[in-house]
Amino acid sequence: MDIVLIIIAALIMLLGIIGSFLPIIPGPLTSWLGLLILHLTETIPTNTSFLIITAIIAILIWVLDYIIPALGTKRFGGTRYGMIGTSIGLIIGLIAPIPGGIIIGSFVGALIGELLNKNDTKAATKAAFGSFIGFLTSTFIKFIVTLIYLGLFIGILWDYKQALFQF
Repeated sequence: MDIVLIIIAALIMLLGIIGSFLPIIPGPLTSWLGLLILHLTETIPTNTSFLIITAIIAILIWVLDYIIPALGTKRFGGTRYGMIGTSIGLIIGLIAPIPGGIIIGSFVGALIGELLNKNDTKAATKAAFGSFIGFLTSTFIKFIVTLIYLGLFIGILWDYKQALFQF
């Protein structure tokens, strides 16, 4: 049963990494769920303080994920339209088979969103850039946290490899 839980936890960890790029999936919280499932195995003892600290970090990053893009957008004079455009452009960029589709899609989406709201191209471009920078910053932070959680996951597995994989 431990192996099944480890496989499920590993898949959830990978989903968390993917979620750091997708606005639909909360990446760090999903990765934390993978850590929790790993600690539910019979072989690996539950480390409550570890789980609480990593949960607090995941929740903090989840909250910051809403604040950072808004700060970037406001700093450059952007609006809600730019943030919505960034998210839509990101999803289209994921589907589009072009290199850098995520980055191009999110910027173009922010620009279109701002152009729908403002007639001034210069102001819309500046606001789209702010929305884009806020999105990239937030995504980068989520990606780093999910990679750290993956590293912790692998480290825990490594520490208990003898007990987990003895046949």
